Amino acid sequence: MKPHYKPIPSESKLFKVEFQKTSKEFYYPWHYHAELELTFILSGQGVRYVGNSIENFYEEDLVLLGSNLPHSWNTTTDQEQPVNAIVIYLKEEFFDKNWMQSIEFEGIRNLSALMNKGIKVDNKVASELKQKFYDLLNASPFEKLMILLQVLEYLSHNQEYRFLCEQEFTCDFDDTDKTRINTVYNYIQTHYQEQVSLADIASRLNMSEEYFSRYFSKTMKKPFFEFLNEYKISRACKLLIETDKQISEICYASGFESIPFFYRQFKKFKDCQPKTYRMNYQKIAAYQPA
Repeated sequence: MKPHYKPIPSESKLFKVEFQKTSKEFYYPWHYHAELELTFILSGQGVRYVGNSIENFYEEDLVLLGSNLPHSWNTTTDQEQPVNAIVIYLKEEFFDKNWMQSIEFEGIRNLSALMNKGIKVDNKVASELKQKFYDLLNASPFEKLMILLQVLEYLSHNQEYRFLCEQEFTCDFDDTDKTRINTVYNYIQTHYQEQVSLADIASRLNMSEEYFSRYFSKTMKKPFFEFLNEYKISRACKLLIETDKQISEICYASGFESIPFFYRQFKKFKDCQPKTYRMNYQKIAAYQPA
């Protein structure tokens, strides 16, 4: 299950800033590139895949990605609001030893190493940086560099974040299998409410069940059904946040057939119960600073 390689053309030898909107420019299949990436979601929502992580994304979602870390941002079938994002690509030359190895950039160097695991920045911190991301769009080349360094320095001192991958996620870049992961993603997104079997997905990849199971676990560093249940929980979280449906309804709408199993999986992936997750989100949403 190999990602596409995505080239990042740019006039600058150091970095590139892009405004991306709902189009093939944003919804690129599961892919990787040598450049480090900062993606700030301005509007819209969907599902974010980073390495072997699956999560929902919303407005003011800020994620930092290391070099060659596979990723994809996808909408769901009930998506209404278009997705807009500001994306920054940091080229290899940005970390040139002649200056980036200086003590002044120690924090940024450390941050770039941590990005190999994928970093989800706390929403409050992302909100504080939102204007600087906007400023990057219209600044002169020199001003862009100054703003970018300010953003990176700020993030290098930030402690409000979490890793998306438990370990650095690397993959074998064999283009012969580059579409397989997208086949899996698309199948899960379409059929997660059904009884999905290994035979179903393996047949679409022209593999036996046993080979697909081993192949998926080796490539994604987690079993297929763990991956599938993580996606279902992401759908459950979306319903908990956006609807007032009963938890039992959400259980079945997310593709689970057993309420006790749903509760166990929710606890496993979110470290709390569905009711607590909903209450915590409502508290955050209701909070308005004076």
